[in-house]
This record gives sequence, C-alpha cells and structure tokens, in this order.
Amino acid sequence: MSEPGLRLLRERVRAFPDFPEPGVLFRDISPLLKDPVAFKTLIDLLEDHVKASFPKIDFIVGLDSRGFLIGPPLAQRLGIGFVPVRKKGKLPGATQSISYSLEYGKAELEIQSDAVEPGQKVVIVDDLLATGGTMCAACELLKRLKAEILECLVVIELKSLKGSEKLSSIPLHSLLQYD
Repeated sequence: MSEPGLRLLRERVRAFPDFPEPGVLFRDISPLLKDPVAFKTLIDLLEDHVKASFPKIDFIVGLDSRGFLIGPPLAQRLGIGFVPVRKKGKLPGATQSISYSLEYGKAELEIQSDAVEPGQKVVIVDDLLATGGTMCAACELLKRLKAEILECLVVIELKSLKGSEKLSSIPLHSLLQYD
C-alpha cells in the first residue's frame, strides 16, 4: 500500500473533540472528500486492495450514508454494481431489515430483498468502523440474502472501540487506524 497515499489521507482527516457528545473524538473525512487528489488517492488505494485480494467480486455494498460516497466510484472502477444498505424506510419494494445498537442509541437498516442473489460475492464499504454495530447489522442482512461477504472495508478504524471483534469471522481491512 502506498505510504505517500496513506499519509495524504491521514492529513485530510480532521478530529473534532466532544462531537456528537462529550468524550467522543469524531474523525471527519469531509476535507478528504473536498480534495480531488486525496479522494482519487482514496479510491485508488481501495481499488488496488480489492483487485489484489479478490479476483472475483459481484458487488460493492455501501452503508448509509458515507458508504454511498465511497462505494459507487469504487464499484465503477472495478466494473461491478453497487448495492445500498439504507436507513429504514428509504427503500421501495420488499426489504429485509434489522434493528441494532450503535454508539449513541438504536437504529435500523434495510436492504432490498432482491439486491443480491445467493452465493454472490460482496465487499461491504463504509467510511469508519467504531463499535461495529452498523457493520455487523449490514453483515447480518447480507447473510440473510445468502451473499458471500468477502470483506468489510473501511477508510478509518477506531481500534480502541474493538468493532472488528464483533465481525467474528468476516475479515476487516482499514486504510487508517486510530486508537
């Protein structure tokens, strides 16, 4: 992985203390998204990783909402489709939904019931892994559809919150790690 590229990404991540509540250090990727060179570098690094790790993949699955910023350009580069996992009530048609706990309360995610076929290979993408609640819920939805989850892929992993432990046997790859 490109050290200069990772350095550029790290330089574009801002920290906001006490957001959204006291004691939380929020990692903000907005400056990275605003910088076209940094954003291209992000997608380049993700593309290189996925191509090197998985010769056959059917879909990139992106989590609401920042996974929607990263997933589509990555899927397009890979020549595959993109599947959204949304907050409850945002998808038409038949859906699968799951309730889960997250850092600041409860939430619900949905995926369209026909989004993936049994056995299709997916990589789930989001901007950040904290306690792992959202990613874990998304994995459960995809397991219900009998997808093969190759990996969970994030820009930032907050290691001290141990979110990767919740993913059990599903591999996690993060570009940047913070304690």
